[in-house]
This record gives sequence, C-alpha cells and structure tokens, in this order.
Amino acid sequence: MGVHDAPGWLLPAFSRSVAGAGGTASPEEIRRTGEDLLDRWTQPDRHFHNVKHLVDVLARVDELDEEVHEPDLVRLAAWYHGAVFDSAERKAYANKGGEDEAASATLAREQLTALGVPDARAQRVAALVSALVRHSPDRKDVDCAVLCDADLAMLAAEPQRYKAYLHDVRAEYAHLPLEDYVRARTRILRKLLARPSLFTSPLAQGWEEPARQNVAAELQRLEKELGRLEAASAQADDAAGDEAGGTPSVVDVPQPSTPPRR
Repeated sequence: MGVHDAPGWLLPAFSRSVAGAGGTASPEEIRRTGEDLLDRWTQPDRHFHNVKHLVDVLARVDELDEEVHEPDLVRLAAWYHGAVFDSAERKAYANKGGEDEAASATLAREQLTALGVPDARAQRVAALVSALVRHSPDRKDVDCAVLCDADLAMLAAEPQRYKAYLHDVRAEYAHLPLEDYVRARTRILRKLLARPSLFTSPLAQGWEEPARQNVAAELQRLEKELGRLEAASAQADDAAGDEAGGTPSVVDVPQPSTPPRR
C-alpha cells in the first residue's frame, strides 16, 4: 500500500487535527507533512506497523474520545507514534520492537512546530508519543491512557484477527531466527500478563479479558514451540559432537525439561 492507496479521509483528518491543535501553516504545507507521514507508514518493510495499524489506532481513539481532554493532540500523537520505524536495525527487539518512540517524538515536535502549532502543544504531542515506550501511563493523565490503550487494542481482537496480527508481526521480524524471535516474544507476553491491568482508561476496560485470553493462549503456544526448538537444537549439538568423534560426559547429557508452572 502506498500513499495514494491510503483511505481518502486520512490526509483531511490529519489537516483537521493540525488546525485543531493551533497550526497556522497553509493547507498545502500541512498536506505535504501528512504525505510525508503516510510515506513513512507505508514503507514495504512494515507488515503490521503500517497505515492499517495507524487507522486502527485512530479508530480506537475515536471509540474512547468521550474521555479525552485534547482529542486533536491525541490523534496527532497517534499519527506520530510509529512514524520512525526500522525492524531490521533494532537489536533490542525483546524490549521495544522496531518503533523508535524517542525519534518519533522528536519528529512530531519538529514538524508540528514548523506547521505553526504552539510550542507547548507540540511538546505535549511529543510527550504522549514518548509515553508509549512503557505503555504505563499515569491514570490521572486520561489522554495518555487513551493513546496507550488504543495502541494496545489489537491484543483484544477476535481470534482470527489476532492470528492475522501474529502473522504480520512475525513477517516484520522475518530476519530474526525463529528461536530468537520466539524467545523475545515470550518475554514480551510474560511482561504483559504480569501487569495488574493491560488497559487504563475506563472505556477500555471491556478489552481486558479478551486481551488476556489472546496473550495467554499465544504464550502457551510459544512456550511449547520453544521447547521443541530447544530440543531440536540440543539434538543437533549432540549429532555434531558425535560426528566430531567426541564422547559426551555425564554433565553433557540433556536432562528432561520441567514444564513451566501455570
């Protein structure tokens, strides 16, 4: 999908949000900035964090907008939250993935200021984007809570859509060896399930149970897959040792793994 394949309402919506935030630039300047953002969101290496995800996050913000104090700023933060993305260069995928919130926040502040958005409001958008690093907003900051919840809303998708989401995420990190990917993903899922709640804003509380069901089921599948991968790797190591003429000692013999406690 390219810029011209994006939904026709996206660029006008961006322009309205910039104007609502106090932007004073010409409509042409605002449109050019919106087109630059869509260029970023429609890069071919984006299989999940693409314009479809942007549309989903904007739609979820609309669902929760009764709680929002500054909806235009939250929508602009949604536009910028994944503007800078590079899955191939992220060595710390286990923690954050390919989204670079710090760089995206800087881009938001620079572009919005250039469009005439008041400094305080441009900085607020940047702060909202930066808050997505941890997805643990202050409950008193409703706008931040809504943005974080909208970004995580895919976790509560119906099973078939969640399955498609998993396929897209794996495609985005296809350069990672399967075992490395599974290990990284399981760490993320365990952190999510360890949270007291996945969603913070009141209207998003209905997403909590389906999200936990999806995450728990995915984690169970990945833990089984990781066990199989580790067993296969151990067998390959043993075979390589035998071919090399080595005799494994007692301590080298793989021991049965203990199933993880539930």
